Amino acid sequence: MRRRVPSPKGSPAPVSQTPSQTLPLLDLVDSHCHLDFPDLLADRDQVLARAAAEGVNRMVTICTRLKNEPTVRAIAEAHPQVFYAAGTHPMHAADEPLASVEELVALARHPRFVGIGETGLDYHYTADSKAIQHTSLRVHIEAAQDTGLPLIIHARDADADMEALLAEGLAHRPFGCVMHCFSSGHRLAEAALEMGFYLSISGIAAFPKSQDLRDIFAKAPLDRLLLETDSPYLAPPPYRGKRNEPAYVAHTARAMAPVFGLTVEAFAAQTTANFDRLFPRAARASKAA
Repeated sequence: MRRRVPSPKGSPAPVSQTPSQTLPLLDLVDSHCHLDFPDLLADRDQVLARAAAEGVNRMVTICTRLKNEPTVRAIAEAHPQVFYAAGTHPMHAADEPLASVEELVALARHPRFVGIGETGLDYHYTADSKAIQHTSLRVHIEAAQDTGLPLIIHARDADADMEALLAEGLAHRPFGCVMHCFSSGHRLAEAALEMGFYLSISGIAAFPKSQDLRDIFAKAPLDRLLLETDSPYLAPPPYRGKRNEPAYVAHTARAMAPVFGLTVEAFAAQTTANFDRLFPRAARASKAA
């Protein structure tokens, strides 16, 4: 989750009128969205329908405060294409009760629960709570290790500490991890990839001034990349500044495929295969459906 101002409530962003009639239908996953946030509540059914029309066949909705976990879980239970993850966002670490490993492990028993987080470090908005953020992150790492579910990381203006804490956890026991909405520097990208982790591409990468970020992704192994919206935030062009929604992951895919010399169909297929590898519980549930 990144704090950007979505469009006013009741004013959803414009959408393509007939995407499936004008462009090839893709097989996409939005690996990180926030369907419980107020800006996506009023027209959630239409949001999901527009996602399906763009070929976004699955999505993971993320709980950022554990007290909201029942609400987020109910969304995943109500929609077969929606899975969920839960954790304490680093910006909430100081004002939420510290999660325990046991609490997270218990939540993870739900069959629609596919990841631990989002968790991480945010020194941009909440640098004054570094100590509790570190403690919270260590708890989430241990929960990921205990459950075998991937860790979902938010990192902002905290690259050195982020690298150190992930390496510290990995030195004890292995775990999977995705650097969600990656917009950090080359060093953290390289370190995360060296640790076997994944980078997730959001609409930020499609912004005209994001060439440095596109260069980071271009150097990453293709089998370590995911796509996401982080909706309702960070809509890609042509909807930048408007409310984001899962359908728009298709715009990010179309913008980024040429960076890798791929067709959008091939890029979509690759990132979807990567998602299934990192999130095997979601992959198994989808195959069983």
